[in-house]
Amino acid sequence: MKEKVLEAYDKLAKDYEKHVDTKSGHNAYYERPAMMKLMPKDMNELAVLDAGCAAGWYTEQLVQLGARVTAIDLSSEMVDACKRRVGNKAEVLQCDLSGPLPFKDETFDLIVSSLTLHYIGDWEPTFREFHRVLKPDGALVYSVHHPFMDFKLFDRPDYFAHELLSEVWNKKEAGQVEVTFYRRSLQDIVNVTSGQFRIERIVEPQPSSEYKDKPEAMDWYKRWFEYLSTNPHFLIVKARK
Repeated sequence: MKEKVLEAYDKLAKDYEKHVDTKSGHNAYYERPAMMKLMPKDMNELAVLDAGCAAGWYTEQLVQLGARVTAIDLSSEMVDACKRRVGNKAEVLQCDLSGPLPFKDETFDLIVSSLTLHYIGDWEPTFREFHRVLKPDGALVYSVHHPFMDFKLFDRPDYFAHELLSEVWNKKEAGQVEVTFYRRSLQDIVNVTSGQFRIERIVEPQPSSEYKDKPEAMDWYKRWFEYLSTNPHFLIVKARK
């Protein structure tokens, strides 16, 4: 599974670097605004881990808010893309979230993980490491596929099954790429998180109306606004050590 994720995201790196910020409304107008609302507006000198940084959009936002950011990703191509975006303003490393993290205990004030954890089969070791590297009272904010979205979209027979799914994305730079990920129930998500953290917020986001009049966003809003306003697609959790 890890090899499949690595292969897919090495291929997708150019699309993330060149197109996601403007061409993917699910990121730009749906997930990102909801995630940012759960974070401090002033991160002056906070130590932040961007866990699954991809091409570095969150890394850049966190730096701009004053944080000292460490960004990590499994894909070396994504790491390179993130480095091109932020230069020496953040430390960017290739790192596997399913294994031990190369950081000392109680290093970070905040961990941000955007649409990454559904690529990991067993969350228990990952969340233990998140707990270890967070400072006391530190926060974890993450987003994943909504379990009901995957259950409904892929027409699965057993909602409670923890299972591997795949779909083919057709991207401008990479062409057709098979993306593989895990589906898990809401109780699994909540129970693994609460095993290490106290949950403060669970958010089932709806599209932000803030960007609906932007010319580049209008087609996406026409296609998706009503659907995502009435159907869950992503799930966001804020928890604290």
